[in-house]
Amino acid sequence: MGKLILGAPLSAKIGLLIILCYVFTAVFAPWIAPYSETAIVGSSYELWTEQFIFGTDNIGRDMLSRLIFGARNTIGIAFATVIIAFLIGGVTGMLAAILGGWYDMAISRLVDILMAVPSLIFALLLLTIFGTSVLSLILIIAVLDSTRVFRISRSAAMNVVVMEFVEAARLRGEGMWWVIRKEVLPNIMAPLLAEFGLRFCFVFLFIAALSFLGLGIQPPTADWGSMVRENAPLINYNDITPLLPAAAIAGLTVAVNFVVDWMLHLSSGLRSD
Repeated sequence: MGKLILGAPLSAKIGLLIILCYVFTAVFAPWIAPYSETAIVGSSYELWTEQFIFGTDNIGRDMLSRLIFGARNTIGIAFATVIIAFLIGGVTGMLAAILGGWYDMAISRLVDILMAVPSLIFALLLLTIFGTSVLSLILIIAVLDSTRVFRISRSAAMNVVVMEFVEAARLRGEGMWWVIRKEVLPNIMAPLLAEFGLRFCFVFLFIAALSFLGLGIQPPTADWGSMVRENAPLINYNDITPLLPAAAIAGLTVAVNFVVDWMLHLSSGLRSD
């Protein structure tokens, strides 16, 4: 693994370093942040000072602390959502490739129906019905995003299940789950890992967009999307404070894409000159 990272292009190394910084900030947020994420420590919209490095927000909470805790909340919820989406979409996709027949037809048509509706509109509708709790947010986005994972895993698995070694495993009497774990999954892991990075970016931005619209992570929990909305009036006074959470979102997205590009290059089997 170390040799693989050392041989990675500069962009991938930079991306990995940035991701590690974000993860470190998210894990150690309570120890890094100067104040609690919900503590009101000053007046509304205070300017940048030594006490408040990035000023305060609309109700007097420290912006730096909110940004740090926002990393934990936004990244943590996005990561949990993508994990669930891959469990749902990956398993159903591989089952569709192996079983075929009516199961493949039924699941594929259901996925087509779900993908026909714009994800943002569908998510807004479901969140309005089921509420905007963190659990509802994670499950709704995971189910909607699992349709994309289903397509990828099914397509990749279809090329594997017709191979001779899979037929040999079946003739030996190996069970379906054994074939999935030992034969199919290891041979489609590379595209799934690359898709995991892309899905994380989309889910991360999707949650930020929902929070900006008021239906994502709810106050007083710190979230970068809602922080942009709460501090947007400062733009009228040439204050760049609302751009800080937007820059945090952009920075992680770019870093993950750097790493995903490298992973896609590795999975393609192409050599770098």
